[in-house]
Amino acid sequence: MKKAGLLLVSIFLSLAAFLSGCGYTTRSMIVDKYRTIYVQPFVNKIDITNEAYTANKYRIYRPLLESDVTKKVINKYLFDGNLKPVKESKADLILKGEVTDFRKDPLRYDQSDNVAEYRINIVVNLAMWDRAADTLIWEEKGFTGDYSFFTSGSQAISEGAAVTKALDDLARRVVERTVEQW
Repeated sequence: MKKAGLLLVSIFLSLAAFLSGCGYTTRSMIVDKYRTIYVQPFVNKIDITNEAYTANKYRIYRPLLESDVTKKVINKYLFDGNLKPVKESKADLILKGEVTDFRKDPLRYDQSDNVAEYRINIVVNLAMWDRAADTLIWEEKGFTGDYSFFTSGSQAISEGAAVTKALDDLARRVVERTVEQW
């Protein structure tokens, strides 16, 4: 009798824990009225006319970076599937962005004082607009995607491959910022 009661209590507690769950969901937290998005081409706002100084000596210019950011973000929305990229006239939301910084900072040096590891940072400013109401929904300044890479050894990759991974990271973060609860 005692075993049956203990079994019933354990089944009840297991069932209660199972039904309550932890609140995790794989669906988007976007309001149901938003189904489409227009990604306005990113604008490159990196000022390449500034002289180099200690704090910004690793700031460099990468041609067509704004185009690469735009393409990666659109492709990530397509892959994610929560918002469909469309033309501006048919969009529920408009994402506006500008590239404000591209940095390649050394992280680690080898015994010969050569850089062994770098971090690529791509920094953007973002603004999400409701097209129909013409209202700003949210805005993020200094939004960053990054990737660290080695320059030698078995884990070494090219700078171009590292930039692609930093772009992937930025696009993933932009889409997550959009589809998570505001």
